Amino acid sequence: MSKNLFCFALCTMLFALCSPATAQPTARLPRVGVLVTGPIFFTRFKAFQEGFRDLGYVEGKNFVYEYRNADGNLDRLPDRAAELVRSKVDVIFTASGEGVLAATKATTTIPIVFGSVQDPLASGLVESLARPGGNVTGLSAVAPDLGGKRLELLKETAPRVRRVAFFWSPLSPGASAHMKETQSASQALGLQLQPWPIREFKNLEGAFDAALKERTHALSTAPDPVINNARVQFVGFATKNRLPAMYAAPEFAEADGLMSYAPNYGDMWRRAATMVDKILKGTKPADIPVEQPTKFEFVINLKAAKQIGLTMPPNVLARADKVIK
Repeated sequence: MSKNLFCFALCTMLFALCSPATAQPTARLPRVGVLVTGPIFFTRFKAFQEGFRDLGYVEGKNFVYEYRNADGNLDRLPDRAAELVRSKVDVIFTASGEGVLAATKATTTIPIVFGSVQDPLASGLVESLARPGGNVTGLSAVAPDLGGKRLELLKETAPRVRRVAFFWSPLSPGASAHMKETQSASQALGLQLQPWPIREFKNLEGAFDAALKERTHALSTAPDPVINNARVQFVGFATKNRLPAMYAAPEFAEADGLMSYAPNYGDMWRRAATMVDKILKGTKPADIPVEQPTKFEFVINLKAAKQIGLTMPPNVLARADKVIK
């Protein structure tokens, strides 16, 4: 072999060996940070995942999830949010106002999308619904007279009810506005609302005992993580004491609670997926309006009704979107 031919062959071989190292690096996949607040989160997150897949996203192929879980302990949220920021995610998706607050304290630059917050405007999470401003947008769980609708259905179900124990968390953003709206609705319906603030899990038994001492006739709950994470305890309390109950999340009715009336969270979280998609494609969260619920779901559990000796009125049963037998 001639010297020139040998050099050419050697160079060709070296180029072949070196080309992988000198090729363009694989593009970094977008990272969607997911800040999990509690067990109910994953039940609803399936809808977000389905919506994201419908938009053409395949996990591991053109994006990755980065999960951080508070395991129902809201005190852990700030640390979990900070971990997501340190891992340099491109957007953070969370559910509740507590999750959004933790995320906004951890970053003012990474976009944040929430799946359902009681009242993002009243709680100061956004500047306006049309123009959120800052790095936050998402879906509001507030609709006109939502608390009143729950009380109205409760009264129609159990007409003799006069005193209603209302369990809520004053720590939840937007909770005060919801509390006032529910209080006003109770007066219009001729009901005596007995508010019991729940700040943490250990307050439950004391609040339950106090409600019984006040001779409550029924119970209702506010839509926030502190309450939602204790759905087993609430359902057990209502069943044991044969109390008609109206809950603010369908997961209660699915866990043998009597009934729930709430926005259709599956629909909301699918819509949240489209917001994350827009952000990954370059739209700023400040330019994505906060959306309000358009679909609602009334769920009745007939097994729960039987356990407390209640016959559901036909006119109420006919209005249910879902009946669990």
